[in-house]
Amino acid sequence: MITVIKLSYNDINFYDHLKKILYNENIFDIKKKYVDKIIKKVKISGDIALVELTKKLDNIDVKTMESLIIKRDILKIAYDTLSINQKESLKLAANRIKHYHEHQSKFHISWKYEEAPGILLGQKVTPIDRVGVYVPGGKASYPSSVLMNIIPAIIAGVNEIIMVVPAPNGILNKMVLAAAYIANINYVFTIGGAQAIAALAYGTESVPKVDKIVGPGNIFVTIAKRAVFGQVGIDMLAGPSEILILSDGNTNPDWIAMDILSQCEHDEKAQAIFITWDINHLNAVYASIKKFLLKMNRINIIKKSLSKRGALIKVEDEIQAIELINYIAPEHLELSINNPEKLLNNINHSGSIFMGRYTSEVFGDYCAGPSHVLPTSRTSRFSSPLSIYDFQKRSSILQCSLEGAQYLSKNSSILARSESLIAHAISAEYRI
Repeated sequence: MITVIKLSYNDINFYDHLKKILYNENIFDIKKKYVDKIIKKVKISGDIALVELTKKLDNIDVKTMESLIIKRDILKIAYDTLSINQKESLKLAANRIKHYHEHQSKFHISWKYEEAPGILLGQKVTPIDRVGVYVPGGKASYPSSVLMNIIPAIIAGVNEIIMVVPAPNGILNKMVLAAAYIANINYVFTIGGAQAIAALAYGTESVPKVDKIVGPGNIFVTIAKRAVFGQVGIDMLAGPSEILILSDGNTNPDWIAMDILSQCEHDEKAQAIFITWDINHLNAVYASIKKFLLKMNRINIIKKSLSKRGALIKVEDEIQAIELINYIAPEHLELSINNPEKLLNNINHSGSIFMGRYTSEVFGDYCAGPSHVLPTSRTSRFSSPLSIYDFQKRSSILQCSLEGAQYLSKNSSILARSESLIAHAISAEYRI
């Protein structure tokens, strides 16, 4: 038996009820001291700490750092042992992800322009030198995350990519290793958790220090990424996965139920919210959820996710639906309606938008093309999906001729003196 909260937009204290299921846990305080100890240990002891922590936390009988490195020949063996269908699926996903992000690169190039008198201004786009990619490997293995994180970095021009993935009890998913092979990774470190983030941020005898860390992980990984930010860049602080589905009542309720269940099987804290203005459709979706739930192999995870963070919400019309979408700012948004284009311009906050009733969110998880690394916990209000832009940085370009320098000198001097920065003013005046 499963209970999913049902809400109506017109309920008294509706938003109070909604806020209770939205993810507002202060992840930065939970287990922070524990994570800080791990980071400090790795920072001081390097490889020795990684070996000790991997042995203790991942239950692997490991004695040296060398045994935690998987080189390319082993990655190839993993690839070679896959079925033909598995190989072709990985290749198709990799090619589609590559093609999508190549489109981004066409619109993200260096530029400059000249303005009179004799002033050249511009921007230089440069790839990050070395990036660390964290691939989850705890409750589930994600070969798709290998491709979604690494391929945009390659398209962006990153010189060196260091991949880390945990191997609890010494078990590694060969699809993950095969995906690393397809993505052209030379070697993989089988380390995870906060210790992997610390190793990437500070470097050890074996793990190179990186300039930026990307990729989702559990709460320990998230806290560690926050702790090392400033020493290195990070992509985002990823929380539990989320989906919000809006339906006009014409989508098969079984389809919507499975989209909800597929999201909830990620994690007990994953969130699935369904919105419609058709009460009969809402009840039909609920019946489908109950019908399919017993057939799910991760039924306990799904039940906890739905009962704690799931919701079926009745609204009056599209206006109320759009208001809720923009407030919730979901990671994934399905517009399971006849004319999704009609609503698109009014939707301001969502990590990824799936248009129309045939467009399952699962396509985005695996092989549609855009990266599935997306902002969660309402952060799509101010952040974006992982893309080639996360692997590049920009430098401003300024160049003045004698005439251009004289043009800027007077104003620069006036502004500098108004700030009592006399050396600044004199520096500008020397160019007059």
